[in-house]
Order: sequence, then structure tokens, then C-alpha cells
Amino acid sequence: MFKKILVPVDLQKSKYAAKAMQIAVEEAKKHGASLHVITVVPGFGTPLVASFFPEKAFKEAMREVSKELKAYVTKHVPDDVPVKLTIAEGNPYEKIIREANKVNADLIVIPSTNRKKMEQLVLGSCTSKVVQHAGCSVMIVRT
Repeated sequence: MFKKILVPVDLQKSKYAAKAMQIAVEEAKKHGASLHVITVVPGFGTPLVASFFPEKAFKEAMREVSKELKAYVTKHVPDDVPVKLTIAEGNPYEKIIREANKVNADLIVIPSTNRKKMEQLVLGSCTSKVVQHAGCSVMIVRT
């Protein structure tokens, strides 16, 4: 049923992603699917933020993010599950949707923390925006 499963991982809150990753791995094994793991680094490319950081700092930060993502995937995804990694920069929900479309994902497995309703109104919820805009099935995993 599923051939390509996208799993967004927020490396700053990676403990929340562990349960979603476990379920995504189980689904990948059950359906013979590949995993596509994405992490999004917000803001470096905006002119305001970029003016405070030299390009060398940005490149170093991206190298560190890449190392962290590889380590996270190595720890949570068995060798027999095909996996591709993506690091994107920008608005998380937009980048998740763009990546899902790019890889033709059949399923997005995304963690969601229990936020208070007021926080969702003020801050917005990446998970709810992904659900609203995704062109494929979305499995929300409560953490």
C-alpha cells in the first residue's frame, strides 16, 4: 500500500520523533517501502538572519545538522530499510509538504506534542498545517 514514507524529524526535539520513527519503520517493513527523513533548519537563508552569520558559520551549522541527522537515523532505522535523508531550510511545514510532493510520498508519519489550544492559535501547529496541505495520507503520532 505504501511505497514512500516521509518522516519529519525536529532534531531539537528528537525524543518526540522516536515513536513516530518506530511506527514509520514498522510500516516500511510491512509494505516494503522506503523512508524519506527530513529535518528543517529554519531561518538561516533569510536576509536578516544571514546578515548576522557569515556563510562559513552557515555551512558549519549545516554540516553539524547533517551529522546529527545521520546519527539519529543510524540509531533508529535498521539497515534493511532503505532510507534517504534531506535537510531543508525555511518554514518547516512548507518544506515538509514540498518534500512529500517531490518524493511522491504515500504517507507522512509526523509526531505531535499535546499543545494547548491557545498556543496553537498564536503559534500555529506545524502538524496541523501538514495535515491541511498534504496531498497524501498523514499519520499523526501523539508523543
